[in-house]
This record gives sequence, structure tokens and C-alpha cells, in this order.
Amino acid sequence: MTTLIEALPLVGTALAAALVLGGMHSYLGFHIVRRGVIFVDLAMAQMAALGVAAGLVLGWGGEGLSGYALALASTLVGALVIAFLRRAADSVPLEAYIGIVFVSAQALAIMLLSRTPGGTEHLREALIGMLLTVSPKQLATTALIYLVIGVVHFLLRKRFLLVTVHPVESLQKGMNLFYWDLLFYSLFGLVVTLAVRMAGILLVFGLLVIPASAGILLSDRTGVRLAIGWVFSALTTLVGIVAALRLDLPLAPAILLAMTAGLGVVGLIRKR
Repeated sequence: MTTLIEALPLVGTALAAALVLGGMHSYLGFHIVRRGVIFVDLAMAQMAALGVAAGLVLGWGGEGLSGYALALASTLVGALVIAFLRRAADSVPLEAYIGIVFVSAQALAIMLLSRTPGGTEHLREALIGMLLTVSPKQLATTALIYLVIGVVHFLLRKRFLLVTVHPVESLQKGMNLFYWDLLFYSLFGLVVTLAVRMAGILLVFGLLVIPASAGILLSDRTGVRLAIGWVFSALTTLVGIVAALRLDLPLAPAILLAMTAGLGVVGLIRKR
């Protein structure tokens, strides 16, 4: 059986990538869970995958700048649609509209990939990513962009939190929810676009929702919740990677299931 230390040269970059993604996604996941739009990350991730599929059909490849630009453009369209739908949602819940965006984008991506050689393999990569093939340059670029987005969120944290936790109060203070939502979801879309290429749609969803849920279950204080989410994400990522190495499992699904099991443990701790 392979130990984590023995496999570190092979999985070191993948481990670092998962930790970088977990750090940013745990924070954004707190906003997503509190907003009650759980499936927005799935919808945005699927919009990014749709852009990648369109790039493959156009022959732009999966790793080039043009391919990233198309994936980002597709995700920003999703951000605009979701920001608009928050204003339009009335008798139909916003989650229903988000679900429609998700399934429509997925259906279109499947249709596009059916027109490409190796379409089934591309669909599999969209779901579970390619963590083991992440290059140090790709990781460094992602970490730098995440850092910039993190600084923007830090500078605007009070307004973002007000819109997330107390949307009515933010309206009373004269804030335009559409533009604040558009800014939030655009930054969110950039994060998801970069993450989907590495971790896949399923793990991106898990990194956003599960650590944030663990933090919310264990504390009522925002700062503590974020800290718990970060620690939870790091620990369960390590457990998932060790399990993948020992049992010869796909990396991203193993990390995702470790997070799910960890959330089950958190639930049991909270009941005691």
C-alpha cells in the first residue's frame, strides 16, 4: 500500500490544488448556503463546463487561453442570468430556476460533446476533473487569481455579508441587490471556471457546500464558521487522498466522499 509521504512527489501538486480550492470555496460556500441557493454552484460549474465543451467543438482545445476565455464568458452569462432571476423569482422559487439553468446547460454540453472525438471521456473529465495532471504553473496562476478575489471580498466583506445574511436591510440602506449580486456571482463564476478544469463539477460542488455546512452546524459565529470550514476542508481532503492512494480510487470522488463522511461525523457531534 502506498503512503501519502511515498506518493507526495506524484500527488503533491494535486494535494496543494485541493487545499487552495478548499480555502476559497469554503468561504464562498458560506455565502451560498446562507443565501439558500445551494445548487447555484452546480449551475455555474455546469456553465463553465458548457464553455469548455463549446471550445472543444470549435477546436480551441481544453487548456488554451481561448478555451478559458470561452468557459469564463459562459460562466459570466450564468452569473447575469442568476442575478436577474433573483429579482424575477416570485411564485416560482429561485432554486427551481437555478435547476433549470443547470439541466439545460448540461443537456447542451452533452449534445456538444457528442460531436467531438472522445466525447464520453470529456464528459467524465467535466464531472471528476483532472487533479493528478494539474501543473505547478496552473496551480500558481489559480492561487494568484484566488488571492486577488480574496482581497476584493475582504475589502467588501461587510456589504457582501449584509446582502447575503440581511437582504432586506441592505435594500433599506439603498444598496442595489442586482448589481451586488452580479458582482458576487461574477467573481464566483471566475473561481468556479478555474476550479472545474482541475477538480470537476462534483468536487467543486462538494468543496463549496460541505465545509460551509460543517461550519454552520458547529457554530453561530461567522468567523468561527469560516475557520471550521477551512480546517474541515483540509482534513477531509487529506483523508480522501490517503484513501484514494490506499484503495486505488479516483482522486476527486474519494475526496468528495471523505467530506460527506466527515459531515456525518459533524452531525453526530452536534447531536450529543
